[in-house]
Amino acid sequence: MDVLPLLKSLGVPTGSVGKGVLRVVSPVDGSTLTSLPPASPDNVNRAVVRAQEAFLAWRMVPAPRRGELIRRFGDTLRAHKEPLARLVTLECGKILEEARGEVQEMIDICDFACGLSRQLYGLTMASERPGHRMAETWHPLGVVGVISAFNFPVAVWAWNFCLAVVCGNPVLWKPSDKTPLCALAAHALFLQAARQFEGAPADLSQVLIGGADTGKALAADARVALLSATGSTRMGRAVAPVVAARFGRSLLELGGNNAMVVTASADLDLAAQAILFSAAGTAGQRCTSLRRLLVHTSVAKKLLVRVGAAFGKVPVGNPLKSGTLVGPLIDGAAWDAMAAALARAGKAGGTVEHGGRVRVPGCSGGFYARPALVKMPAQHDVVHTETFAPILYAMTWRHFDDAIAMNNAVPQGLSSAIFTSDVREAETFLSATGSDCGIANVNIGTSGAEIGGAFGGEKETGGGREAGSDAWKNYMRRATNTVNHSRALPLAQGIRFTI
Repeated sequence: MDVLPLLKSLGVPTGSVGKGVLRVVSPVDGSTLTSLPPASPDNVNRAVVRAQEAFLAWRMVPAPRRGELIRRFGDTLRAHKEPLARLVTLECGKILEEARGEVQEMIDICDFACGLSRQLYGLTMASERPGHRMAETWHPLGVVGVISAFNFPVAVWAWNFCLAVVCGNPVLWKPSDKTPLCALAAHALFLQAARQFEGAPADLSQVLIGGADTGKALAADARVALLSATGSTRMGRAVAPVVAARFGRSLLELGGNNAMVVTASADLDLAAQAILFSAAGTAGQRCTSLRRLLVHTSVAKKLLVRVGAAFGKVPVGNPLKSGTLVGPLIDGAAWDAMAAALARAGKAGGTVEHGGRVRVPGCSGGFYARPALVKMPAQHDVVHTETFAPILYAMTWRHFDDAIAMNNAVPQGLSSAIFTSDVREAETFLSATGSDCGIANVNIGTSGAEIGGAFGGEKETGGGREAGSDAWKNYMRRATNTVNHSRALPLAQGIRFTI
C-alpha cells in the first residue's frame, strides 16, 4: 500500500518517512507501510526544553483565546475527516465506519474544549473571619506528556491534548509504535490550524516517535508536570512508580475486563444488539470491549443461542471495504494471545463456539479472527485476565447479589452494563453497593462512550479520568486564596497571638 499520497494530503512532511528503523506495518494485510526514525534520548530532552519555553508564553494567553485555537483545530479536522479516518484504518485496522467515528470524537472534544475555555471555574468559600474572602483559582500546570495506545490512535490523544492546550499547557505525545503515522497526521493538522492563529507559540504540540524507552524518558523527566498514559496494566505498573518517585502527576487509563449483566426482565433484542457491538466491534480491541456476559439462568439459553448465531455470521474482512463489521487483530502476537486464551478456557471446562482464524482474500498477511463465545462454568483465572481480542466469556447466575459480585470480582474496573426492565435492579447496579467500575450503564453496552462524561475506571484500570465532566482539573494546578479587605488581622480558629 502506498501511504505517501495520503500523508501528503494530510500535510505530513515526508522528508524522514521511509528513512528509519521503526517499521510501520498495516494490520490489514501485513504489508509494510513505511519506516520512521525513532527519537533519541537527546531528542526527548530537546523536546522538553522547547515545550517549557512554549509553556511560559502560552500560560499568559487568556483561556478563551486558547479555546479559539482548538475551535480552529476542530474545523481543520472536519475538512480532513475522511483521509484521516482512512489512515486510522490502514494503520490500526478498525473498520472505516469506526475510524470515522474516532475522528468525529476528536471534533467533538474540540467543541467541548472550546466551550470549556470560558468555564474553568473556581469556587468562592465563606470565611470565618470578618472582612475576609476565600476563593480558589486554577492555573496552567506545565508540560503534559501523553502516551497513547494503538487501538485509538488519535482520539485519546485529542482528549488530552485539547483540554491541556485550553488549560494553558503544551503537549509531548509518544504514540504507540504501531500507529505513529496517525500521530504525525494529527499533529500536522493541528499545525495547519496553529499557523492561522496569531499568538500560538511554536512547540505547543510535539510528537516523539519511539518505543518503551521514549515513554520511560518522559516518565522520568521531572520537567513533565503530568504524564497521561493509556495502555495495558503492565505498562501502567512500569510508568506510574517512576512518575511517583519524582512526585509528578500521572493520569492512568489502563486495562478493562468489562461485564454486562442481563436479568430475567431484560429486553433480549436490545441486549443482543449491544452484545454484538460491544464484544465484536474493533475486533474486541477496545479497553471498553465486552469480555464477560453474566446472564440470569432463566434467559441464558435463549440469549446465548442468539449471540452465538450473530458471532457466526458477523462479516469479518478487509476493514476498508463496506459491509465489513470486524477487521483484523493488530498483529500475530494478538492472534497468539487469543488462541492461547481459548485453549486455557477449554482446559478450564469452557465450551468454545467460533473463534477460529478467518482467511481474507487479498489480506493474507493480516490476522483475522471470528469472535468467540465461550460458555464458562465459573470465573476461572483466564476470565480474570484481559485478552485484547474478540472473546466473550458467558456465565450464569440466579440471585442478583451474585451477579453484582461476579461483575466486581475481577482486578479491573473500567466499564460495566446491566440490561433490565426493573428500576430497582437498575438503580442498585448504579448505587454504592452495585458496580465498582468507573463507567456503569443501563440498557446500553459497555463501549462507545461519549466525550461529555469523564472516561476512566478504578482498581487496575488506574483511577484516571479523561475527556468530559471535570477531567480538565488534571491539567491545572489549584491555588486557595484568602484576601483580607479589613483593617484587622484576626486568626483562624479563634487563635490569639499578640504582644
